[in-house]
Amino acid sequence: MNVVIIPARYASTRFPGKPLARIAGHAMIWHVYHRCQRARRVDAVWVATDDERIYREVSSWGGKVIMTRPDHPSGTDRVAEAASDLDAEIIVNVQGDEPLMEPDVIDALVEPLSRGKDVGIATPITQISSREELFDPSVAKVVRDKEGFALYFSRAAIPFARGNPVFLPGSMEMSKDEEQEIISRLPLFRHIGVYAYRRETLFEFCRLNPSPLEQTEKLEQLRALENSMPILTVEVSYKGVGVDTKRDLKRVEEILRARQS
Repeated sequence: MNVVIIPARYASTRFPGKPLARIAGHAMIWHVYHRCQRARRVDAVWVATDDERIYREVSSWGGKVIMTRPDHPSGTDRVAEAASDLDAEIIVNVQGDEPLMEPDVIDALVEPLSRGKDVGIATPITQISSREELFDPSVAKVVRDKEGFALYFSRAAIPFARGNPVFLPGSMEMSKDEEQEIISRLPLFRHIGVYAYRRETLFEFCRLNPSPLEQTEKLEQLRALENSMPILTVEVSYKGVGVDTKRDLKRVEEILRARQS
């Protein structure tokens, strides 16, 4: 069985109660849940939470929800606890702040894991399209080998294209069209924080201690690479529109209303 598990907690320093924030008449977690349900390669969708308010919200519209411990250090650990009670071979971790998640992204991650046991973790990446995105430390970048496996993730602009005008101080003078055309020719990819795990790989990952590079970059996926756990990257067109602030919430609602009209 293949499942999506959406970790959702109420407490948040920047945006308390984020999963219950209303978007186009529904709680944000409702949008994430129903987007994930449209994936063809998934048998069930669950929400994993430690908060009664979120539990009641999901239950009110018939969603599957599991109560978990409140002391998990990360969403991945919460997903692992929920998965321990489910008979699932492949588990997809979709964050509860991705109300525009594309079902095709989930299917694209499940597909290589379904072929055999050579792949334990798969995650989506997408082409970087602007200089702002490339140099934004909140955007995780990735470099990969010729088979598509991640070599490294970083908040820095990698790979560094020596001599390329985009990486030179005077690059701000070029037009947006020129900038985008140059960037499109380079192997510059951003990471989207969705993961598909084989069951035993998920539990193995959660047993590991935080690693030095993970703590340096504040990127959890580096723990896997530092412990010789390969991560397959899958290129998708979805850019990812997560909600971290109320301003993001308004932008997502505008996108949804535009689609409906």
